[in-house]
Amino acid sequence: MMIKYRKVIINIVLIIKLTMTNITIQNVDDDLKNRLQKRAEYYGRSLEEEAKEILRAVLTENRLEPLNLVLAIERRFAHFGDFELPMITREPLREPPNFEDLYDRP
Repeated sequence: MMIKYRKVIINIVLIIKLTMTNITIQNVDDDLKNRLQKRAEYYGRSLEEEAKEILRAVLTENRLEPLNLVLAIERRFAHFGDFELPMITREPLREPPNFEDLYDRP
């Protein structure tokens, strides 16, 4: 009877190992790791759980419309309010060079 239970447990462990995927991310910047650690502590999660939660949140996002760079920039800087940049004065364009006299030479 003990052998049957052991086989069942081994089969369950094998199934779990086959269905779960591990991802290793190498060469993570110290700053990025520290920020992830602080965020994990803030939400009361482990570093691994926080990384999984971030991946879940980003990858389950529904994008009904394609990413619009202009709107993204507007949203990013909206809290600064409206402002206008001064016009840059420009000088008139110079005349293009004339190469005709180069071909007239003997």
